[in-house]
Amino acid sequence: MERIYLDHAATSPMHPQAAEEMLPFFTEKFGNPSSTHHFGREARAGLDEAREAIARAVGASYNEIIFTGGGTEADNLAIAGFARENRYKGKHVITVITEHHGVLNACSQLEQEGFEVSYLSVSEEGRVSLEQIEQELREDTILVSVMTANNETGTLQPVNEIGALLKEHQAAFHTDAVQALGKCPIDVNDMNVDLLACSAHKFNGPNGTGFLYARKGVELAPILFGGEQERKRRAGTENTAGAAGMKKALEISLTHMEERAELYLTYRNRLKEILSEAGINYYVNGDEKYSLPNVLNLSFPKANVEQLLMNLDLEGIAVSSGSACTAGSVKPSHVLIAMHGENDRSKAAVRFSFGYGNTLDQIEKAGRAVIKVLDRMKVSK
Repeated sequence: MERIYLDHAATSPMHPQAAEEMLPFFTEKFGNPSSTHHFGREARAGLDEAREAIARAVGASYNEIIFTGGGTEADNLAIAGFARENRYKGKHVITVITEHHGVLNACSQLEQEGFEVSYLSVSEEGRVSLEQIEQELREDTILVSVMTANNETGTLQPVNEIGALLKEHQAAFHTDAVQALGKCPIDVNDMNVDLLACSAHKFNGPNGTGFLYARKGVELAPILFGGEQERKRRAGTENTAGAAGMKKALEISLTHMEERAELYLTYRNRLKEILSEAGINYYVNGDEKYSLPNVLNLSFPKANVEQLLMNLDLEGIAVSSGSACTAGSVKPSHVLIAMHGENDRSKAAVRFSFGYGNTLDQIEKAGRAVIKVLDRMKVSK
């Protein structure tokens, strides 16, 4: 049986060229990049090359890139690190209720430390309005955090407009761009962001590797304590191999970004077409106009999502749901509840996300598998 992976928004397979780029740093150039001898200098050269290339890819300068252990750490360093270092300017933070938990839980921690956090609502399409942010801004607002693209629905937020709004305000602008980088254009200057978090495993790089862009002049309190790596902003020996793999994966993603976007839109449309032709009742969750091309979140009303996912896996189709099984009960996604309330639509959502290695034939097989499973489950059309 062919197994078809349609969960690239969760993690993506590493590109062979990225894996190849990493190998020398495991075997030959294995030195600690902080060491001054030959082996250390070789590792440092690889780290410097990766930092320079990644900075260039997002419109940043070399010293504005901080290597991290992934997107969650980058979000935490941006939010907690900035708020703690700049609390003398104010203690008010603004974010959105559909953010990734790496952002939401960092904000929750700040609340325990005496900060006030405003959580903004979203439309049925999952977008926050510029007017909401403008209304919530105060003199003591020091940070606004709005993700570039939602990890569950693919909905794009108006980050450029938010960045422009905040140019005349003291508040720093942070965006979680973990899902977006490699899928849509990212330029920190066009976006007017001060802090931007990314993770390599979302664009065919290694897991456990990411970076935070921090604009020059933005001060952060460290959240890890140890050595003076990353210009005293992130303690711990850098993952040189991971940085090298991330650099290569990002180069490949950006080189093929436009053609892949067109391909993934074809996949989206074909999957919906197959389901519609079979008379399947479904809803598209998210904003179809402002969305990542590779994420398609569909609700199948009256379907038991756990049973649906299990049966699709038995058919060889790997997809995911925004729901989490806790003690035998399904808890709907906080993103979909924010968009549609706690109802059948929120409880029966499946995320299909496309990426490197997928083919149109696989998408068609997945569509037919969904029809077969729903029929077996006796879900009414």
